[in-house]
Amino acid sequence: MTQYAVITITCINPGYSLTAMSNTRFLPREQFDDLFDALKSIGADCVGPTVSEGAICYKPLSSSAEFPHGINDEQTPGSYRLSSSSQSRWFSWANGAQAIKPFVFAPQEILWRSERDNQGKLNFTPHQQTISLTAIIGVRACDLAALVLQDQHFLNKNNTDEAYARRRQQLILIAVNCTHPASTCFCHSTGDGPEAISHYDILLDELDDGFAIQAGSTLGEQIIQKLTLETLQVTQQDEIKRANRQAAEQQTRHLPTTDLQSLLVKASESSRWQAIEQRCLSCGNCTSVCPSCFCHSHQEVPASDGNSSTHSRQWDSCFTQGHSYIHGYTVRKETRWRYRQWLTHKFSGWFQQYGRSGCVGCGRCITWCPVGIDVTEELQLLADGEQDA
Repeated sequence: MTQYAVITITCINPGYSLTAMSNTRFLPREQFDDLFDALKSIGADCVGPTVSEGAICYKPLSSSAEFPHGINDEQTPGSYRLSSSSQSRWFSWANGAQAIKPFVFAPQEILWRSERDNQGKLNFTPHQQTISLTAIIGVRACDLAALVLQDQHFLNKNNTDEAYARRRQQLILIAVNCTHPASTCFCHSTGDGPEAISHYDILLDELDDGFAIQAGSTLGEQIIQKLTLETLQVTQQDEIKRANRQAAEQQTRHLPTTDLQSLLVKASESSRWQAIEQRCLSCGNCTSVCPSCFCHSHQEVPASDGNSSTHSRQWDSCFTQGHSYIHGYTVRKETRWRYRQWLTHKFSGWFQQYGRSGCVGCGRCITWCPVGIDVTEELQLLADGEQDA
């Protein structure tokens, strides 16, 4: 562990301040690479958004030249595309399929190895991958909220996941407030955006000629002190407030205002599940792109000589047959029950486990569903059905 670690493993929630630890200042656009240099000076690898295979993805970056300059995204149920814009801004998009979850909860990783010695005894060795300090630039409010949920699950003080903890300790989170929500976004409805409130090290607001910048942690303040910054003007502050307000107002999707916990319990035998089954492919796309889903499976891979093996885990989905397979029997054989499991756990069961819904309103499950199933629409239809019953 380095001196730049940003959380304490014994705590469920990282120790970020709830308000900015310094006054907001201004970083001119032409000096943005100074931030890259400041991060590199403390040994951090930089990761940020760039265009890759037709989508916005987080990739290793060395400078701001690799950001998606003048790019917008267009998202509707089952559809995602990028388009060019006359603007020169770098963050005029909502999000891509990739959240920051893969940087802490790896899609696939080896947990331990076992090997038979000369006496035939099995010896188990934990696999500890070297994790470097990583700064993620461009994190959105919805993904910060999802990371808090991931932390609650994997950093539980009674059962800390060491592989997750090692990655989490080495993250520097540089958030950018979202000003261009997609039509599938509804983070304002869940209370998780579009403006980042906490759990970041540095927060940026993009303007035409640069960025408002403020720290949200001691580490963030130390990094900002390495930069040459200007005073943020009142007119710039007003523009930022207006942009954040408009981003919330632009969101047309929202969750039903009814008590979703009670609704989903009452609707367990609703005919709506059968209607969903006619469209759902059980492909698991929604769980793969969800920034808060954490289901996984384990696999033992023996070597051909039979003397050693590796034990790994990989992302899984409640839409697969294996997820509910127990001793020769599949509990949820039909797609309708798999979708019911996902929706009920996400919007009801999570309250008992983590004190809130498991949805942060990012809208990825709507955009990346091959048939365009809209979770907000399905919840409203379930609510309407219960009201009519």
